[in-house]
Amino acid sequence: MPEEMALKVRSELFKRKMSQKQLAEMLGISTVYLSDIINGRKTGPKAQEHANHIKKILGI
Repeated sequence: MPEEMALKVRSELFKRKMSQKQLAEMLGISTVYLSDIINGRKTGPKAQEHANHIKKILGI
């Protein structure tokens, strides 16, 4: 996930008073995997699918 998008995700989580753990649970993935997606360490097709779902959930 590009750095700009990662900042938007973190900002939106903060606004909603939502933790990465809560978001990971909604997605059905681990918090470590979520963190890797947000920080750009995971970029494969499945990670991109999750990134799109993250954007949809957070409305960004």
